[in-house]
Amino acid sequence: MFSIEKEISGGCIVALGTFDGLHLGHRAVLEKAVSEGEKRGLVPIALIFDEHPKKLICKKAPPELVTEEEKQKLLHKMGLSLVTASFSELHNMTARDFLMKICNELGVRAISCGYNYRFGKGALGNTDLLREECEKLSVELFVAPQQCFEGEAISSTRIRAMLENGDIRRANAMLGRRFSYCFEVVSGDRRGRLLGFPTINQFFPESFVRLRRGVYAAEAFASGAWHPAVTNIGVRPTVDGESFRSETCIFGFSGDLYGQRVEVRLLDFLRDEKKFESLAALSAAIKRDGERAVEIYREKELETNE
Repeated sequence: MFSIEKEISGGCIVALGTFDGLHLGHRAVLEKAVSEGEKRGLVPIALIFDEHPKKLICKKAPPELVTEEEKQKLLHKMGLSLVTASFSELHNMTARDFLMKICNELGVRAISCGYNYRFGKGALGNTDLLREECEKLSVELFVAPQQCFEGEAISSTRIRAMLENGDIRRANAMLGRRFSYCFEVVSGDRRGRLLGFPTINQFFPESFVRLRRGVYAAEAFASGAWHPAVTNIGVRPTVDGESFRSETCIFGFSGDLYGQRVEVRLLDFLRDEKKFESLAALSAAIKRDGERAVEIYREKELETNE
């Protein structure tokens, strides 16, 4: 039922939640687990499921904001160990049985969760019940308050909608990080080289969020460093393309990245994808897009360093 990444000794504090976007609301829960774990000498762990709960309950999981592999990397970077639970084995447990199960098997001494956390069969358990049961078990409970952006609660649903509309800046603000993806670089038609702008091609899995078709200011990690980049997401209508993909021109880098996994972060939406009357017009547009993308990259660098 539980797959424990490494042995837990001396008790733990567990962060509970779906954590499907690792946005600021999720981070408040996770960071509390890390900070309180340090204070109390407890191992901070994140309990994650082997599948999104909605996949079993609603027969369809929402589009991914982050792949499982990247999510685990981010959780490790935050200082959490991971315990993976089988959702199919847990979802029919009553709220009380679920709590007893994790406390007994994982040695839980404290819990961190969000203000709207629900658990147990039919999602009947809430933070009030959790607090009541934690008191009986002498388990400390920390409930993270609602995290808001522009007066509304931050949620994975809001972020998905913004990404689908190309509103990268606001999506990044709610994520508390730059939206990114890291997929294998595959061979393209090498037309970018002929246009004077060599690119890397990456395909998105069907489970991943469907980004707005268009051109983005971006940054890409290659040869151990971040570089400014411009990314086209879509089907490349000027060359009669059909397959939906990410095509990124990395400035200040030259080399072969085929077969490697390259991380691309989106910084801002520049324009919609369009069909140009000629390859020369497309090349001129890429040049303009690239110049603007480099400007935005430098602006972001200055913001980070301030």
